[in-house]
Amino acid sequence: MKGCQKIIGLTGSIGMGKSTVAGMLREAGVPVFDADATVRALQGPGGALLPAIEAAFPGTTGPDGVDRGKLGAAVFGKPEALARLEAIVHPAVAAAREQFLAQHCDSPMVVFDIPLLFERTGRGGMDAVVVVSAPAPVQKARVMARPGMSEARFADILAAQMPDAEKRARADYVLDTGTSIEETREALAKVLERINHLDGNAA
Repeated sequence: MKGCQKIIGLTGSIGMGKSTVAGMLREAGVPVFDADATVRALQGPGGALLPAIEAAFPGTTGPDGVDRGKLGAAVFGKPEALARLEAIVHPAVAAAREQFLAQHCDSPMVVFDIPLLFERTGRGGMDAVVVVSAPAPVQKARVMARPGMSEARFADILAAQMPDAEKRARADYVLDTGTSIEETREALAKVLERINHLDGNAA
């Protein structure tokens, strides 16, 4: 995975402000690879993975791409089925990531926006990992404001993610998003400055 630029992992639990920080990075001219957006494109209308997913899980795709409800029902609580799905999706995402790196080889830094970086992907080949974090009450308020969110669903999502404290302990840099947008932007600028002075060896 290592290319000719610094590779930075960006992660954080739900409601911590990762998407906002990713947007700030793009505004600053840093290329950002969005793992979730890549998966959505691969599974959306005309997506490259639809034939393989339909073959493995008949009836879970249609003109609008993957039916998330049907596919979720086909793999939820079924480790073997989930592993079969991941064997389809993960190599395609990895290939898209390599293409992204090649496209941005002239950039001094690229960012991989990966929600479950510690839980699934791991930090191999990355020069640094930035974790976005906010106080638990702020996180909960943000998440509960989302359409269709419930206390039970929020609890389930948290249970599937590594605790924020553990993510912060594993991070090279922690970015507090529980402050104002401008304060977060200033803190991010300081983090980027520090990363720019890394020697380039993967952490």
